[in-house]
Amino acid sequence: MRKFRVAAFQRKPVFDDVAQVAARVSEDIAWCEGEGVDLALFPEGYVQGYATDLPGIARRAMAVDGPPFAELLSALPKSGVEMVLGFIERRADGYYNSAAVIGDGLIKGVYSKNHPNERDFLPGRDAPVFRKSGVVFGINICYDANFPESAQRLSGQGARLICYPLNNMLAAATAEKWRSKSVENLRRRAAETGCWVASSDVVGTAGEQISFGCTCIVNPQGTVVARVAEGAEGVAVFDMDCFDVR
Repeated sequence: MRKFRVAAFQRKPVFDDVAQVAARVSEDIAWCEGEGVDLALFPEGYVQGYATDLPGIARRAMAVDGPPFAELLSALPKSGVEMVLGFIERRADGYYNSAAVIGDGLIKGVYSKNHPNERDFLPGRDAPVFRKSGVVFGINICYDANFPESAQRLSGQGARLICYPLNNMLAAATAEKWRSKSVENLRRRAAETGCWVASSDVVGTAGEQISFGCTCIVNPQGTVVARVAEGAEGVAVFDMDCFDVR
C-alpha cells in the first residue's frame, strides 16, 4: 500500500513581509517535491506574522478574494504538493484566524479557528475536510486542540489526518506552561479519534516572547513518531498509512 508523506515545518516567525514568507515557502515546497511529499504543513498565522491586538490584526489581514492574496498565490509554486498555510483573514463581518489549503496554484478551501483565544478574532463555524491522494484530512488550529469535539467533528466526517498549525510564541512563563501541554493535547486528540495528527509551530523569540517549538507527527495510538528539535528550525517527515477504512 502506498504511503502518504507529510512534512511539518518548524519555522522562525516573519512579520509584515509576505514576499519573504512566500519565498521561504517556495523553497520548502521545492524540497518537498524532491522528497515525494504529498502534504506540507506550516504554522498558524505564518503568512503575515501573528497578531493578537486589533490594530495589528487589521493591518495584516487579507481577504482570500483580494489582490494581496492573489499576489501570494502567484508567488507560490504551482505544485502538486498540497500545503496548509496559516494566515490572518479579513471577511466582511470581521477577522478570522484561518488556514488555507493550497495546491496547483489554487485555493482548495479555508478553515477558520473554531475556538480563538484572542477576543478580536471571530470564531469559525465550519469544519471542512479535504481530500488529497485518496486521504481525507481536516484542520484544527492551535487552541482548538483543547477541545476534543473539534477533532471528533473531523474524524466523524472520515478524516484520517488532522493538521494543527500552531503559534506558541508566548511570554516565557506561559510558553513553559504549554511546552509539554501542547504535545499532550495532540497525543490525546490522536488517540481519541484514531487519526494521525501533524502539527507545525513557530520557534525562537519575538521581542520578549519565546516559542520552544512543538512540531511533530503523532500516530493514531498517540505516539510521537517524528518531531523537530526544540529551539531549532527544521522539518518532521513521516510516511502515514492513512488509507485504511475504519
